[in-house]
Amino acid sequence: MSLPVRNPLARWIIPILIGILVLSACAGAATPREEPAFDQSVGVAPAAPPVPGEFVREVEGGASRSVTKTSIQGAERIVIKNGNLSIVVVDPPKSMDAISQMAQEMGGFVVSANLYKEQLSSGIEVPRASVTIRVPAERMDEAVRRIREQSNQDPLSENITSQDVTSEYVDLQSRLKNLEAAEAELTKIMQDANRTEDVLAVYNQLVSIREQIEVIKGQIKYYDESAALSAISVELIADEAVQPIEIGGWQPQGVLKNAVEALIRSLQFLATAIIWIVIWVLPVLAILFVIFILPPLLLIRFWTRRRKQKAAQKQPPTPPTAIPPA
Repeated sequence: MSLPVRNPLARWIIPILIGILVLSACAGAATPREEPAFDQSVGVAPAAPPVPGEFVREVEGGASRSVTKTSIQGAERIVIKNGNLSIVVVDPPKSMDAISQMAQEMGGFVVSANLYKEQLSSGIEVPRASVTIRVPAERMDEAVRRIREQSNQDPLSENITSQDVTSEYVDLQSRLKNLEAAEAELTKIMQDANRTEDVLAVYNQLVSIREQIEVIKGQIKYYDESAALSAISVELIADEAVQPIEIGGWQPQGVLKNAVEALIRSLQFLATAIIWIVIWVLPVLAILFVIFILPPLLLIRFWTRRRKQKAAQKQPPTPPTAIPPA
């Protein structure tokens, strides 16, 4: 379309067309649609006959998520499945290695693995582990079964939830289709525009739309790339940590034996203390007495006697008492 430069309406045509295209793209994304009606207009082909247990993709927001594909009323459904297990094992480190090796054998990999120790109320430290793996989606049920086999008892907890995200996925496809159509129209308008300001206006709109297209493509790509693997998060608890407290039977013989042993240990302590007092403490105290206490005592006694002698010498002699006549 060639726009005459001198036509006074030309300056309004480009902004109006841009606004119409942008509004149509946004309106197409927000228009509600019946979920079973999936056709070529939204970029999702009708599903093939359903394959039970076929896991498709994992989405963000959880450590253990997978997406399943099933055919419901001729439409392709996308369901998010979340799963977490907590099991009791004899040797948590060994079980963690076995689960990691299983994931590699199935063509998956280990996302994270943690090994640490916890202290029980009795003061005993026992190992504890947690591991998150990804395995091929079609073998998720097999992986969960093999994880359960690591324990000789039922799992302490097993939680599996589902969330249907078909509408979100279809909305992404619809938004992408409308934005790509708007991009094509704006590209054509920019090629036909003659005025510089018109080219700049269209270019700015193209940049904004292309950014939105890249974001949506990234989300769709994430869904597609996560379709092949499912994640499983497992908590491994040592068997000692869940054992009940056992109280042994009371036996008088054992109590008597313990009492006699305690008495003997007490007598041994007293005998040892007496030996130390006689052999070490008393001689040391005697030496300390002779060195530090006896000299001051002798000196004090000497000065006390000397004072008494001097006081006796200074007193006048007492006259003899007269004897009355008989």
